Amino acid sequence: MSLIEYKCPKCGAPLAFSPEGGTVKCEACDSEFEAEALEALVNADALGDAAFDWGDYKKNLTGETLENMAIYNCESCGAIVESDENTVATQCPYCGNNIVISERAGGSLKPNAIIPFKIKKEDLPGIAKEFYKNKKLLPNDFFDLNKIGKVQGIYVPFWLFDADADGFMTFNGTKSRYYTSGSYNVTETSHYMLEREGNMSFTKIPVDASLKMDNDIMDSIEPFDYSELTAYNGAFLAGYVADRFDSDPDNELPRADARMKQSIADHLRATTGGYSGVTMRTQALKVFNAGVNYVFLPVYTFACKYKDKEYRYAVNGQTGKMVGELPISKAKCRIYFWKTFGIVFAVLMAIVAAGYFAW
Repeated sequence: MSLIEYKCPKCGAPLAFSPEGGTVKCEACDSEFEAEALEALVNADALGDAAFDWGDYKKNLTGETLENMAIYNCESCGAIVESDENTVATQCPYCGNNIVISERAGGSLKPNAIIPFKIKKEDLPGIAKEFYKNKKLLPNDFFDLNKIGKVQGIYVPFWLFDADADGFMTFNGTKSRYYTSGSYNVTETSHYMLEREGNMSFTKIPVDASLKMDNDIMDSIEPFDYSELTAYNGAFLAGYVADRFDSDPDNELPRADARMKQSIADHLRATTGGYSGVTMRTQALKVFNAGVNYVFLPVYTFACKYKDKEYRYAVNGQTGKMVGELPISKAKCRIYFWKTFGIVFAVLMAIVAAGYFAW
């Protein structure tokens, strides 16, 4: 025989069922709860987040391979990329090393779809200039001395996940009202247990399938317009290379699962407006009805050299969005610091002076 003990969500003291009111009451803080609401809370405590159960989520994958591809092996960083069979040499999109064909054979998994490049290589200097603009801490001579290296267009492999998600969450929250009673200012605070439940459907949640591509960069280069996904055609690879995926969808499930659960949790939390001091108590989140597609998405990579250091960048080949690290001028940092300090100091002195003269 097991004994189930219910505790008050507000103060943690034991609860007891009240036959008169049909509610569960806390004798410590006098809070009352409907039995159904409390049972749902206990079930959520026991359930927690459901582990992802994706089932046969790979049913959408083509199962075909890319045939008659030129396969390149970079001896510098170990990258393996593919291109159309007419390409004989290219440059590694990851380290910039020149690479030559190693074999011609069947390639990796054939994608379900592809977004062709829309941005031209000739557009990249203008995109880079716009990216540098208004960066106040850039060295003054950066615009004159930085040189864009060889640009490589690469189709980066992505898994696009679809799924439905259910969520049940409970929160502690308060509402306060303020009033005057005689010569006293009174603050009256009421405590609540909030229940929220909902569901969401997700389509085309992207997770890059390349271990060589930095995840933060690939997340930052989003979004892509997936309405322009089209059936894979090898002709789109002419003049470009395609990275071979080296992280299968099973490895990337946790990233997709966490992203979906975070979205529904944020949505449920957003409905608690109107309450103060909201803290999560329990959550039960589940992802199901999942599927995945394999796609190629267009990305340019290139490097800029400045004072013997190389800065690598990526540009969304569909939208032109650019991401990457920029050099920072230490001299400008010092000037900016002292300017900011001077402004803050002047404001503080003005406040002190105003207080002095008020006396």
